[in-house]
Order: sequence, then C-alpha cells, then structure tokens
Amino acid sequence: MILAESMAQGLIEVERKFIPGPGIEERLQELGGTLEHRITFRDTYYDTPELSLMRSNHWLRQREGSGWELKCPGASGISGPHTEYKELTSEPAVVAQLCEVLGAEGQAGGGVAAVLVPLGLQEVASFVTKRSSWKLVFSGVNEEESVLKVDLDTADFGYAVGEVEALVQEETEVPVALKKINTLSSMLGVPAQERAPGKLIVYLQHFCPQDYQRLLEGNSSTED
Repeated sequence: MILAESMAQGLIEVERKFIPGPGIEERLQELGGTLEHRITFRDTYYDTPELSLMRSNHWLRQREGSGWELKCPGASGISGPHTEYKELTSEPAVVAQLCEVLGAEGQAGGGVAAVLVPLGLQEVASFVTKRSSWKLVFSGVNEEESVLKVDLDTADFGYAVGEVEALVQEETEVPVALKKINTLSSMLGVPAQERAPGKLIVYLQHFCPQDYQRLLEGNSSTED
C-alpha cells in the first residue's frame, strides 16, 4: 500500500507498506542504508462503538511519548494503489476535525482527552511496536539526491510490516517520490503489486473480528 500524508509542517509524506522478508536489514546495509535508531512505543486507537471515524477514513491515535494524531483523507490525483492523508497533530485542530466528522460542533472546547467521552470515543485497539529506522540516500537518472526512510516494525501480536517513506514539499513532487519508493521497494524484493495491511487492521482482524467486518463493509482504507 502506498500513501501520501500532509505533515503538520507543510511537507508531504509519501509511503509504501510492505512485508519484510528475511535478511531485510542486511539488504538495506548492502544498498548503503544506515540504522538511525531502534525504538519501542505503544499506540492506542480511539473510535466510536460504530467505528464512525475509521469508516469515514479518519484514524485517531495516541502514541506513547508523542501525543495525539488524526489522519484525515486527502485529495489524490494520482491513480494506483495509494491513498493520501492529511496528518493533524495540533490538539485544537484534531478536536475541531473530530467534531466536524462526528457532527458535534458544540464540543470543540478543551484538548483531545477532554472530548473523548462527550464525543462517544473509546479505546478500540492498543499494542506495542518495536521499530528499527533506516535512512538511505537515493537518486535516479538526472535527478537530485533524496533521502528515503525505511521503518521496520514488529507488533507485540507478531505482525511485521515495513514502510518506505519520502518527504516532499509539493503535490507535484509526489509522482517522482513514488517512482523512487517503488524502485527501492523492488531492490528490497517487494512484489510490485503487494498490498501490505497496516498493524491496526491486522490487530482488528485477529482480536476484534466484528470491528474488522464493519470496516470491510464500509470499504474503508487500511490505514496504519
């Protein structure tokens, strides 16, 4: 799966998920990648009992040590197996968007934690991820060098997924970023049409099958 996310600082994060094969870190080293860090964190996701947010392609997460984040659907003009998201990390912006999506304009006061109960939001998933983050300098023919990031995640319920990411400043740069991501993915042995689900989707499939079925019926994107 490929997605482009509008970051809070105005950058766009272009991302492709994949299932990492054996020897992936050795392959990254062969390609000139450098290990930036290894970290462990917990993500907790919130939604209404009916999954009103996820079914409208909104994803509310609290990451341990990082705060709140709401991913909202963006407008993508590029065809292919990708989606585009705006990423909100400012709590006032998150609350305002939550109120708009859930039709509760009068609840806009306070931070995210203060509006969870009034908006009918509750924890729907929580899991710990071990991540190794790699950085590669990548360039194509007659193109400027760009930095690609590769995150390798293993969730505490056993699912492993990787992400190849690039940051760009303008929507017009997304196609070039996608080309570089796809090229690097191919060099890492990722099948061209592979669609790897996010950790949250796999968590729901395994532990909350009724919620997972709701998402399938709602034809929601497989974020996270």
